[in-house]
Amino acid sequence: MATLEIKDLHAEVITNEGNKEILKGVNLTVKAGETHAIMGPNGSGKSTLAYAIAGHPKYAITSGSVLLDGEDVLELSVDERARAGLFLAMQYPVEVPGVSMSNFLRTAATAVRGEAPAVRHWVKEVKAAMTDLDIDPTFAERSVNEGFSGGEKKRHEILQLALLKPKIAVLDETDSGLDVDALRVVSEGVNRYKADGEVGVLLITHYTRILKHIAPDFVHVFAGGRIVESGGAELAERLENEGYVRYAGKPEAAAV
Repeated sequence: MATLEIKDLHAEVITNEGNKEILKGVNLTVKAGETHAIMGPNGSGKSTLAYAIAGHPKYAITSGSVLLDGEDVLELSVDERARAGLFLAMQYPVEVPGVSMSNFLRTAATAVRGEAPAVRHWVKEVKAAMTDLDIDPTFAERSVNEGFSGGEKKRHEILQLALLKPKIAVLDETDSGLDVDALRVVSEGVNRYKADGEVGVLLITHYTRILKHIAPDFVHVFAGGRIVESGGAELAERLENEGYVRYAGKPEAAAV
């Protein structure tokens, strides 16, 4: 069973004006079958954690480790991390003009699986996954995310999740910009994939509305570049009622 271990992770964002430390000692373990929700105010470092794990060049790891089944993925390139079983659903999926969704998905699946999927089986697999997510089949021949609405982009992120079958899925504000119907469809897609208990999910969000559809096993409060409190689903309910006021100005609070 897959395990992601983040140990005392420190990271900086690289800017033209100099580097700025964002992550200040993150410790977290996510195991297959578990759903961890990370909540916190804007600017607390939640998305930085997601991109640092994935290997975004804008972020520099200064110390700590990220282990996937005992292997430090920080030593791997971005594509090697994906092949090892890490998946990132981005808050703002990028457009890739000139590359069709069908070609993109099959190329990605080939890289992750180590061989090209048989065409007949692949067509059935993609069609079934698109049907589950209420995606119009004609989108397969459109350029990746080009001209897609926010909800359509998020559905395609979950389509990738379903087809690439990672060990650990990091979902960065997947609920951002979704209406109630799209939120339901996307959440059902995540739940469908995690139902077999073989994937660990790290769900980053501001709000509790997605947690009404994707039940978390653990909820962590992120503030000042680290986890400052952990608990169960009841913690998310408290945050919904009280907000993040109690964590303001307390970046050095200890995780509990």
